[in-house]
Amino acid sequence: MSKIIELREKRAKVWEQAKAFLDEKRGEDGLLSAEDTKTYEKMEAEVVSLGKEVERLERQAAIDLELSRPTSQALTGRPTTGGEEDKTGRASGEYEKAFWNAMRRPVVNESDRQSLTVGTDSEGGYLVPDEFERILIEALEEENIMRTLAKIIKTSSGDRKIPVVASKGSATWVDEEGPILESGDTFTQVSIGAFKLATMIKVSEELLNDSVFDLSSYIAKEFGRRIGAKEEEAFFIGDGEGKPTGIFNGSGGAELGVTAVKATEITADELLDLFYSLKAPYRKKAVFVMNDATVKAIRKLKDGTGQYLWQPSITAGEPDTLLNRPVKTSAYIPTLEAAAKVIAFGDFGYYWIADRQGRAFQRLNELYAVTGQIGFKATQRVDGKLILAEAVKFLQMKA
Repeated sequence: MSKIIELREKRAKVWEQAKAFLDEKRGEDGLLSAEDTKTYEKMEAEVVSLGKEVERLERQAAIDLELSRPTSQALTGRPTTGGEEDKTGRASGEYEKAFWNAMRRPVVNESDRQSLTVGTDSEGGYLVPDEFERILIEALEEENIMRTLAKIIKTSSGDRKIPVVASKGSATWVDEEGPILESGDTFTQVSIGAFKLATMIKVSEELLNDSVFDLSSYIAKEFGRRIGAKEEEAFFIGDGEGKPTGIFNGSGGAELGVTAVKATEITADELLDLFYSLKAPYRKKAVFVMNDATVKAIRKLKDGTGQYLWQPSITAGEPDTLLNRPVKTSAYIPTLEAAAKVIAFGDFGYYWIADRQGRAFQRLNELYAVTGQIGFKATQRVDGKLILAEAVKFLQMKA
């Protein structure tokens, strides 16, 4: 943790130096010379690289903490005859043991097969144990920033209809003993389904047969990396066709907040306009999301008092800020170009991610046999939609 704090302080110091250099070297026209631009960009690149190293160390610390947790809790009370009921189904120890036996062995014995009947998937695999599913979700959250911002719900099967207020009622002034006009809320529905997302994970036979090899950790890491990346892409730019509907999608996505005057440049005033295009109740929990390249483009902008709009984080666990609101970045958000939607600002708690219960794995013995590998097919069903469009606004570049 001391290393993270040290890097954060160094990053803040470099950024202060970069700002001072920028203010000192700007000419009367507000521009830098070619040589000074090169120097500034080098300092800015150091700020970016230090930020990424801090993020890596924080992720490592989170993983170390998870792996250091005890696999079971110590007994602190006396045994009782009428204690809690034994866990059943996919939460039972019997199911967990049978599941990992099935993943490690080419043939499932009859005893394990009987234990796995409660979690047999329709496609021939097995639903993962409850505890392992929790680990998979944590792995997804590490790889997908939208899962840290959005509301997560669980569905058992089929579509889920979510009632949403389409228009709100209002009060009116009336004469004494005059009639009171009816004015009620009207509702519409947002339907959240379950789209299938899958990946194939391969492990060598030698590694799989090594008793020291931690198969569950490897699968969780790979599952989180691959599925998490594909989820994040869909949650931002998905078109709703066979995948979730993204925040930046033209239909079902966020509302237009501001259109930039130029095709590849954003001004401080436009960021302020985007900020205030969002209604005040949503600004309380609002977050900026954009591409790293966009952060780089707006890092030099100042407000009317000469203060930089973007500020680096100097506290462990806290994000960088823009106009005093957190900034999150994703490689899947479009970069600065004509007509592109490049920044979203809003309360992403109104983006709902629906997890269909039961992520499934299937061992494939023959598919990669010629290369001495065993395949594991991993599938999950998920959907995501913004249920209230006015809760998130986007900035779009000039066409």
